[in-house]
Amino acid sequence: MRIAFLLVALPLLAAAAPSIGATPIVEVHMTNFRFTPATIPLARGQAYVLRLVNDARGGHNFVASDFFAGIQVASPDRALIRDGAVEVPGGEARTIHFVAPAAGRYKVRCTHRLHSAFGMKGAIIVR
Repeated sequence: MRIAFLLVALPLLAAAAPSIGATPIVEVHMTNFRFTPATIPLARGQAYVLRLVNDARGGHNFVASDFFAGIQVASPDRALIRDGAVEVPGGEARTIHFVAPAAGRYKVRCTHRLHSAFGMKGAIIVR
């Protein structure tokens, strides 16, 4: 009898449980002279995981000073952001857990020599 109850109850309990990994992941790939995607849409007040992936051999950074100044960042991830920038060495990735700031358009660029001049720039748009 108990086994029959468990067979009926377990699927119902699983359906009612909150989903693991419900926080949206925004993955940005960094290659030579490009962010993909170049425009990142976010919802104000929503929690996100920003995953910056450097697919190139050389280093890149993700500079968004105004954006980083306005977000709420998880404590362990704060050390990754220095002066409004996240450095990502070649072939590596960085992950930042945050809550999106006030609505607006935030500029993004790579400040490594000539990278933004060759097109490595974009925007974060918070609605």
